[in-house]
Amino acid sequence: MDNTDEQNLDRVGTTDNNIADSTSAANNADNKEQIATTADTQFDIFAWANHLSRIKNDLDVDLFLVNKHYTVYHLAITNDLKPQIGPVFVLEVLNEIEKGAGLGLEIREFEKSETEPGVLLYSTRKQVSNADHVLNVIEHERSSIENFNEYDHEFKNIKMIIAKFTHSDIDPFYVCKQVSGSSSLNERTAWEIGEDGKLEQFSAAAAFKVPTDNQVLIAGNNKNEFGELNQQIFAFAPKKFEAMFGYNYKKQAIADKKVEQILSRYNLNFPEGQDLNTMVAGKPKLINKLQNLELGTKTQDELVSYGEEMGLDLMTTDDGAIIIMDSKDIDTFVGLLNDDFMTSDLTGLKYEIKSKKLLEERND
Repeated sequence: MDNTDEQNLDRVGTTDNNIADSTSAANNADNKEQIATTADTQFDIFAWANHLSRIKNDLDVDLFLVNKHYTVYHLAITNDLKPQIGPVFVLEVLNEIEKGAGLGLEIREFEKSETEPGVLLYSTRKQVSNADHVLNVIEHERSSIENFNEYDHEFKNIKMIIAKFTHSDIDPFYVCKQVSGSSSLNERTAWEIGEDGKLEQFSAAAAFKVPTDNQVLIAGNNKNEFGELNQQIFAFAPKKFEAMFGYNYKKQAIADKKVEQILSRYNLNFPEGQDLNTMVAGKPKLINKLQNLELGTKTQDELVSYGEEMGLDLMTTDDGAIIIMDSKDIDTFVGLLNDDFMTSDLTGLKYEIKSKKLLEERND
């Protein structure tokens, strides 16, 4: 870290009073109980930042990498590097909230608002299924998370890095940044210039650049009606937030309506604890297919019969309900609804159609 960053970090510590002026709750925020939230209160990000600025130099941090399939890996940190990690992830969060406090920053729901200057959009963990999945793995399956290494996991498949911060005086929070795995360097694709100015073999297994811009903060201790932790997700960079977690609310809303229509027309059977909404949520390809899906063209019996004719593994219960056990079953079912399968009249071979273009009838 250069001297400028160190000076900026010190400057954050001197601006506590500016942040405190933005909310009366911050004046007495001496511990995490005073800034904690419940399902009945709005999380006060300004009071939270004011409290965080006092303990920012004493935070413990763990790093996690998440790949394109939302598999989580732990990224070990050397003791020499640890003091630099906090400022890279926390400094811009505090700076932006501090600046917003003085300029009247508005906090609005991501799902009900558009991106515009002077507005910080937020969603919740339970609304963004991929974010909730990743954090649940970190919080409840820590012992099963593998340590990342380039030879087994390959950084080119990584899509984000998550820093988890903990301290006895504040609830755990996360800072997420999008990373470009495809632009990472490794010993097979890069060389390095040594201290003597000579070009030599790249000595690291992999290298990547951590973005310095502020992207996503996940904080708070709100709980939903089921008592599950439902922290707020602050999208400082909305498009990067959407890309990281595969979240497009407008498309998801349309998909939810299609799900309602499907359930009203077809009898489906799911494993205990699962339903069509949970199986569709967070799956961009499936959500996109649901956008233009035309329902009502096939009955349940016709769908099952056609599936058997095409040799698809679509099973039914004794009362005729279509069994949906996993993502493969849901893909097959939606594919049948979308007429994604055909038999060639020329060869008799069966195909799954990846894209379709309707040929207009010619008027002779």
